[in-house]
Amino acid sequence: MSSDFKDRKQKTRIGFRFAWNGIKEVYQSERNFRIHLSVALLVFIAAFVFGLSKGEWMTIFLIVVIVLSLQMVNTAVERLLDFYHPEQHPVIGSIKDITAGAVLVASIGSVIIGLIIFIPKLFMI
Repeated sequence: MSSDFKDRKQKTRIGFRFAWNGIKEVYQSERNFRIHLSVALLVFIAAFVFGLSKGEWMTIFLIVVIVLSLQMVNTAVERLLDFYHPEQHPVIGSIKDITAGAVLVASIGSVIIGLIIFIPKLFMI
């Protein structure tokens, strides 16, 4: 029984290490991910300065996680398609455009949410 627990614990650690390596890889190789992360940091600083409510914090945090996660999925899809079919192909180009569009939609949505949350706080000063 104890051996099963140790094996599961080791597999969990290995899984987290691989996941962390993926985050580091995207951070190091993808300029857009670094831009999203920098903007998120500024938003978190502003959230602290303006004293957002718990619900506003949760909303901001959730949308940041969604945008960063979609950027990572977009990167993974692009790399997979580049590996599978290195030559240009209209269908592959369309798939890449769609995944990039998903990131853009989430980013635009996050800006709108940010405006809804922060504009009233700016006029209260």
